Amino acid sequence: QVQVAESGGGLVQPGRSLRLSCTASGSIFSIQAMGWYRQAPGKERELVANITSGAITTYTDSVKGRFTISRDKNRGWLQMNVLKPEDTAVYYCNVDLMERIYGGMPPRRKQYWGQGTQVTVSS
Repeated sequence: QVQVAESGGGLVQPGRSLRLSCTASGSIFSIQAMGWYRQAPGKERELVANITSGAITTYTDSVKGRFTISRDKNRGWLQMNVLKPEDTAVYYCNVDLMERIYGGMPPRRKQYWGQGTQVTVSS
């Protein structure tokens, strides 16, 4: 089994910064990609940023130039600068990985989600 945990959310004023953290632990053979999603009330969950095992990053247009995704082994971060009220949402970490299967079976690809962390941008 694999566990994913996020931290770092909170209440912040517009224009300020927050840094979210994500840690994956458990039966991990390798991580293919790590992504940050967010879901605002009444809206669908959307991809905010993603980083592959080759360190290729992608961002949704609304956060380009303000957010930076990074990763080191089983930990990832989302640095969020110049926050806006429209960034308010629950932020989720998604880990696309190869899960270690014991008993001689090959690793299997699977995605895991964290429980989410609330980010509120308000004056």
